Amino acid sequence: MKFHDTIAAIATARGEAGIGIVRVSGPLALPIAADLFRSPRPVSPTQLPTHTLTYGHVVDTTASDAVVDEVLLGIMHAPRTYTGEDIVEFNCHGGIVPLTTVLDLVVRRGARLAEPGEFTKRAFLNGRLDLAQAEAVAELIASKTDLSRKIAVDALAGKLSDTVNQLSDRIADLLAEIEASVDFPEEDLDFMKVETQLECARVVQTDLTTLLETAAEGRLISEGVNVAILGKPNVGKSSLLNALVGTARAIVTDIPGTTRDTIEEAVNISGIPLKLFDTAGIRQTDDIVEKEGVQRSKAVLDKAELLLLMFDASQPLKGSDLYLLQTAQSHKAILVLNKTDLPVVTTSEALLAQCPKKRVVETVIPEGKGLNSLKTAICEELLGDELVVGESPIVTNARHQDALRRAHDGLNYAIASLADGMPPELVAVDLRISLDALGDIVGKTTTEDILDRIFSQFCVGK
Repeated sequence: MKFHDTIAAIATARGEAGIGIVRVSGPLALPIAADLFRSPRPVSPTQLPTHTLTYGHVVDTTASDAVVDEVLLGIMHAPRTYTGEDIVEFNCHGGIVPLTTVLDLVVRRGARLAEPGEFTKRAFLNGRLDLAQAEAVAELIASKTDLSRKIAVDALAGKLSDTVNQLSDRIADLLAEIEASVDFPEEDLDFMKVETQLECARVVQTDLTTLLETAAEGRLISEGVNVAILGKPNVGKSSLLNALVGTARAIVTDIPGTTRDTIEEAVNISGIPLKLFDTAGIRQTDDIVEKEGVQRSKAVLDKAELLLLMFDASQPLKGSDLYLLQTAQSHKAILVLNKTDLPVVTTSEALLAQCPKKRVVETVIPEGKGLNSLKTAICEELLGDELVVGESPIVTNARHQDALRRAHDGLNYAIASLADGMPPELVAVDLRISLDALGDIVGKTTTEDILDRIFSQFCVGK
């Protein structure tokens, strides 16, 4: 695809830094660089070798070649570039004034400001990336943990795309076989038997199911999960938050009711991004401020996907404890029995008697006892016994998950039609639905409005 306009944007984060980049892509990229760039070497940017950096200055030709900034000019000739077009990058000093001044000069010479994600959109439209790889660029930028970064890098390298394309090819081969039997019924051709067609469809369905099953874990790794720490006052909730975060984020005292409001903090545990909520202790109180904190603690229950319910081993179970144990029945929860270094009044067995299907972790938070066991329990509760990251791709994108579900449904209908002896024309319709759904993932069948929606979520400059 050939674009006739040239786009430009600041490709680095705003603020003060050593380097900031103004990126220009399109047919006017090299001529604009030739107009604005001056180098001690007597050579025009249009004559510089591709994929090189050259020292020089950006000048304002409308102001007697006044020097705007000292830069390194990056030259990249089409088609071996990110967008597939000619690209130049002005590596300026990383302040907002030099960057915006250079960008303004570039725009005044014929470029236009790029829309969010437009560089990557051009890379997709020019065939440099498929749509799944393009979306992986945004996921890589937004990755919150090393694990989510690895998954995004794999997707950018084409791991997901390769798997989807292989599934598509196998469905397309089956579709071609069935359509051929419809189009050439009188020909003496050795068509695949229905039993064989059914077996092929079921094998593809198994592989499609395996890929779809990674979506829940993939979304969790990519987007994270809300975790609420709940318990009666002075049970150790704030100490636990501080221990998991690794800093004194919440105030810790021996005075019950110190935490009056909900405190939020992000933490990474074994590659899973968690948003922790330290809540006010749940108890009956006449203090107006503390009472509001208790109400907010209960409200956190509605948005928490995992509960860490804390109990004091040195105290008997009371009303608020029993309320939490009742709450645990209908939530994903871990029971944390803290202060086990003190004379024990409440045991793990007592908690399990109330919640037999929940796991209990014994801790002494100030000493760090049980903290690693709790982290392991959190991972196992959220992801199972082990992480699924390996040779197979992992689905982290909600759009991909929806497309896989539609492909799965289409293949289910095709299998049912084959098993029931339905006409091959109907089987072909179902296979086509499945094939088109998989095409949505890599961009083979995606509409323009969906493309606009996807790339509008990118940052400007990428």
